[in-house]
Amino acid sequence: MLISAGAGQLLRRWQARRRRSTVRESSESVAQEGYLLSSALGLLGLLLAFSFGLVLSRYEARRELVVKEANAIGTSYLRAQFLDEPYRTRLSSLLVDYAENRIQLASAGRDRRSYAGKNDQLLVDIWSNVRAARESAVAHGMTTALLMTFNEVIDLDAERKVAWGLTLPREVLILLTIFLVMAAVLVGHQVSGPRGRRAALVLFLSIALSITAMVDLNRPAAGWARESQEPMVMLLQSLKAQPPHVFDRISSDSRAGARSP
Repeated sequence: MLISAGAGQLLRRWQARRRRSTVRESSESVAQEGYLLSSALGLLGLLLAFSFGLVLSRYEARRELVVKEANAIGTSYLRAQFLDEPYRTRLSSLLVDYAENRIQLASAGRDRRSYAGKNDQLLVDIWSNVRAARESAVAHGMTTALLMTFNEVIDLDAERKVAWGLTLPREVLILLTIFLVMAAVLVGHQVSGPRGRRAALVLFLSIALSITAMVDLNRPAAGWARESQEPMVMLLQSLKAQPPHVFDRISSDSRAGARSP
């Protein structure tokens, strides 16, 4: 933007030398240029707002998917407790490993290959154990509920992978860059004097900060503003604090009470 504004200043000086006149431009001409500059900056503001809103909405969608996935894994863990051994312990352990790997996968940035491979393998192991536990689920009347919740875990895995790859379309970024250059040229051509240049510098800094935040949000795998993994961290802590034998406490107490005189 600074280079484009400098080009606008040079263009204005070249036009003045070409006219070979020191007479100031008419007030009508100056007003027309002011109107055009205001219109250009207004359109630039609309384009920035549209782009920023699109990027922010996708960031919010990724953040909501984290909460949904944590809920789905937690529900699957609880429903797995209705199964007989060894399926209950196996699925509980696999879900803990899966939740832990999901946190590492989301925080790994661009280097996600190892975690992504482990993620897919864990899903295969989870579904294999669900399939093997079919008779146990039928015996406890949990077939439909068990399949639905584990299907949701697998679906959310695909949704989060797609969400990580969604960025602002390249055409929008190209259009935004072209419009920034054009607006900066108009600003450089219009402003004059130290006060005008200082005001233009403040404007450019404001726009640059806005674009910096937008570009960071537009990089799900490498930006600083990634979706929070706090729901998954809380879930992992809860799962580790509640191993399968914890849920047998009431039944064990009941059997002990029945044996007491």
